Amino acid sequence: MPTVREKKQLMSASEIDRTLVRLAHQVLEKTSDLDKLAFVGIKRRGVPLARRLASKIESLEKITVPVGILDISLYRDDLSTISERPVLNARQIEFPVVGKDIVLTDDVLYTGRTIRSALDALFDHGRPARVQLLVLIDRGHRELPIEARYVGRLVQTSQAEIIEVKFQEIDGQEKVMLVERVDEPIAVAQ
Repeated sequence: MPTVREKKQLMSASEIDRTLVRLAHQVLEKTSDLDKLAFVGIKRRGVPLARRLASKIESLEKITVPVGILDISLYRDDLSTISERPVLNARQIEFPVVGKDIVLTDDVLYTGRTIRSALDALFDHGRPARVQLLVLIDRGHRELPIEARYVGRLVQTSQAEIIEVKFQEIDGQEKVMLVERVDEPIAVAQ
């Protein structure tokens, strides 16, 4: 059974915070109407990312930016088909998405399949005016034609490497790690 070993720390807590400040400024620069701006975090680690960005923009612009939570578990293409049209368990976007400029947030962009599922789930809530993607880490290896408009850091990885994002709200620690899958030696019976 494969295990993982830590290779190196990519970001500390202060580096994550500085990156989020930069991303918040980029979102502000590229948003013409702040009244239409809303963040939607992909559950799990996209949620604290969305909340933190909304908070940073609130402190900069003195406006409240709505934040929604998107649970895509029933929309994933790697699960068995549950039904023809999956339904979310609970509505976690408490504002109308119609006409909004949605910034969809996630911690790591990899194959693009999570984002495709998130777009399906988001559009079941209505049709936004625009959807842009913001990720803390883009690690490459895309399988679908999906790119982020806002990227905290681009990290080239091999297929055996994994990016682990740890947020205080979920993990009780704050850092981004590069880890690698390693195969355990097979014990030979004597």
